[in-house]
Amino acid sequence: MNETDPAIAVKKRRAASLSVAYNGSLTLIKLIVAALTGSVSMFTEAAHSGADVIASGFALIAVRYAAQPPDEDHNYGHGKIETLAGFGEAIMLLLVVAYAVFEAIMRLINPQPASNLGLGIVVMVICSLANLIVAAYVSKTAKQTGSIALTSNSQHLMVDFWTNLGVLAALGVGATTGWHRADPVFAILLSLWIIHGAWKMCCTAFNQLVDHRLGDEELETINEILHKHSSLKGFHKLRTRRSGNVAYVDVHLEVPLTWSLVQAHELADLIEKEIQNTLAPAIATIHVDPVE
Repeated sequence: MNETDPAIAVKKRRAASLSVAYNGSLTLIKLIVAALTGSVSMFTEAAHSGADVIASGFALIAVRYAAQPPDEDHNYGHGKIETLAGFGEAIMLLLVVAYAVFEAIMRLINPQPASNLGLGIVVMVICSLANLIVAAYVSKTAKQTGSIALTSNSQHLMVDFWTNLGVLAALGVGATTGWHRADPVFAILLSLWIIHGAWKMCCTAFNQLVDHRLGDEELETINEILHKHSSLKGFHKLRTRRSGNVAYVDVHLEVPLTWSLVQAHELADLIEKEIQNTLAPAIATIHVDPVE
């Protein structure tokens, strides 16, 4: 799977475009209902969806530019644009949630009864179902294309689904018990949960930006490929990183001193292909060192 494949690029753009349109419509609906009901949890969810609109825009732009092939100025391609977009989405989500917590605390100190709770409940039921469908589609596309921007965006949509349910519960408690503080309490609890997810997304994107090595499972796969070739005397300087959805692997192979250049090249070429096919999309660069 190649991130510059036109079919892959079309799938990414289609999923990102759907996410932008969906989140834009959802934000507008939630803002209107939040104004009609006076619900702080609904307002929190509207602000969260608003952040997702911008995040989806980031994803849409990122997948378009990341799909461009390597050029003279970007020899390794443009994959990290997606990573940067995912990092930006996570930071934005953290900022929005911090503001939501502040608003909820103010409502706890000065509780205000919400109104039109029936309307709010109906809207949140519809939003929850819609979130689940769109999130499933974007997540499926992210797995098919290996896009970190779409992965981050699908996680945002799933967070939206659960927060929608939380808001629905808060409105339901308020409508049935008349406990006015249920709304801000649920808003704070949901905000803490969102912070946890946003922090994990932030760490994942940051690790890619600073060229963190591949995961333990991928490194184990590389070691298995190298060790299964009995003619290989050893290897060293194994280095790995990820850019966008592409894994990069560099390694020095140790081959017998008596081997010809053709023999060494054939083995290096074979191992390169095995690594690239197993970790696809991946690019392996191998150097050969003759040893006694």
